[in-house]
Amino acid sequence: MDVLQISIATMPFLLALMSRTGKAIAPCLLTSIITVVLGDEPHRAVMAWCVGVLIAAVALRERLRAS
Repeated sequence: MDVLQISIATMPFLLALMSRTGKAIAPCLLTSIITVVLGDEPHRAVMAWCVGVLIAAVALRERLRAS
């Protein structure tokens, strides 16, 4: 994987860092790691990435709604 692919794979984790609580950080970090590990199998990597983005989006939405 090159730098661009790794930066896209870690996007759920970076989005989770912007959330208000730390509850979403660990699952998003795990999905980002799984995405990087499964980089050779695109279908599985996309599924893990989508789950991570979904978790991060919900956490970020809750932060924006609370403020």
